[in-house]
Amino acid sequence: MSAGLNSERDVNPSQPTTEKTLADFDPVKKPKRNKFAFACAITASVASILLGYDIGVMSGAKDYIQTDLKLSDVQVGLLVGTLNWYSLVGSAAAGVTSDWIGRRYTIVVAGAVFFAGALLMGFSTNYAFLMVARFVAGIGVGFALMIAPVYTTEVSPASSRGFLTSFPEVFINVGILLGYVSNYAFSKLPTNLGWRIMLGVGAIPSVFLALVVIGMPESPRWLVMQGRLGDARKVLDKTSDTKEESQQRLSDIKEAAGIPQDCNDDVVRVQKKSHGEGVWKELFVHPTRPVRHILLCGIGIHFFQQASGIDAVVLYSTNIFEKAGITSSNDKLLATVAVGFTKTVFILVATFLLDRIGRRPLLLSSVGGMVLSLATLGFGLTIIDHSPEKLPWAVALSIAMVLAFVAFFSIGMGPIPWVYSSEIFPLRLRAQGTGMGVAMNRVTSGVISTTFIMLYKAISIGGAFFLFAGFATVAWVFFFACFPETRGRTLEDMEVLFGNFISWRSVLKDGKKEEEVHGGNDGQIQMGTKA
Repeated sequence: MSAGLNSERDVNPSQPTTEKTLADFDPVKKPKRNKFAFACAITASVASILLGYDIGVMSGAKDYIQTDLKLSDVQVGLLVGTLNWYSLVGSAAAGVTSDWIGRRYTIVVAGAVFFAGALLMGFSTNYAFLMVARFVAGIGVGFALMIAPVYTTEVSPASSRGFLTSFPEVFINVGILLGYVSNYAFSKLPTNLGWRIMLGVGAIPSVFLALVVIGMPESPRWLVMQGRLGDARKVLDKTSDTKEESQQRLSDIKEAAGIPQDCNDDVVRVQKKSHGEGVWKELFVHPTRPVRHILLCGIGIHFFQQASGIDAVVLYSTNIFEKAGITSSNDKLLATVAVGFTKTVFILVATFLLDRIGRRPLLLSSVGGMVLSLATLGFGLTIIDHSPEKLPWAVALSIAMVLAFVAFFSIGMGPIPWVYSSEIFPLRLRAQGTGMGVAMNRVTSGVISTTFIMLYKAISIGGAFFLFAGFATVAWVFFFACFPETRGRTLEDMEVLFGNFISWRSVLKDGKKEEEVHGGNDGQIQMGTKA
């Protein structure tokens, strides 16, 4: 092998090195031109608008609903927060249906169910009817939350996976902004009509979703799990940066699915179970060390995303601004639009940084900023609460800290839980594992959004945000200690990173040392081992 290399260098000593360098750099430039993967990610992520719109629109509509239906604070809290509990049903069902009928048709189910829920909310005549409609819509939201990041992760090449997989969070924020704008646009209508139109308009994204999903391909990983190698190969050829990467991705998926590498027929018989049987046992009864570590990270990151209080800020922004000193209904709604605009702008910035900077730096920077902004917001609201007169500086500080909090959240803590949790689970566990993360996300959000009014009445509005700052501080320590960087890793390579919990850095160092030992001598040993 060495002699062969030397003879090539004798013929032309400089050109081979130059050609190798150009070939190595080509795949890095091509992800930007992979329009098909980009289109698939956008199409799937439209499903996330459903949740975002509901969150945004309920922040304003709840006040009109309370006035029209004469509801108590407890009833309002249940109306707002229980959708998160209901979405657990959808998340659990999506984990099963995505393995059964595929990722693409599960997105169709999400849109259809939410469409029905939005129409029912728009035609609700009383509180009981409205709660039933929220249950239906919640199931649709649960489906969308679970399936959008899974599908996007599975069609994305490793080089742009962070960018593309952050799209669901982008569209959640777009939905929130649309919900805020809807509140402002319909706020001048009669009270009994305005809130019904606000909620009913949410059916429009569902129709769009059902139309565009027709042109989407199925997930290549799901196709392989069904033995449809020919169809999977076609999708991978379109969504990979190079032909070589497509072949490598197919090889990795076949290995994860238990299909022999020499089996290249278009349709093969898959011996392994491919509809989720035995997955729960592997996740919770007899998990390996890597799976335990992955499960801790995948569920933990979703818990802390919501425990930091983001849904309290977004859903109850009108209450927070009122406590900060803004009394005009029109001004409060405009302030919520500013919140939605800030979230959307910074989540767009985050999408371009995920694959350049990495998950860990963005996550740690984001949570650090959230701790500071939450603590400062708690301070400002406490000063206002205990002051007999209006303090303009405290009001300005509180409003600025609300905007700073949503900005810091959107730059990292917003998109990364969806990216991270959907990419770290092994193929055989991905649908159910991601579903568990979504379940934790919705449970935590449900608890906070249902009890926030009672919480701030019990410990004061400032005390509530000091509590959220405490959760964010614990989250920063947890992420720093337990979360390895996943940028640029293939999905099938994730289990190598996990299994040592807080000692994952030593494993990476050992791996780098081994690469240095086996990768020296101008690459001759590496090439020899491949040959």
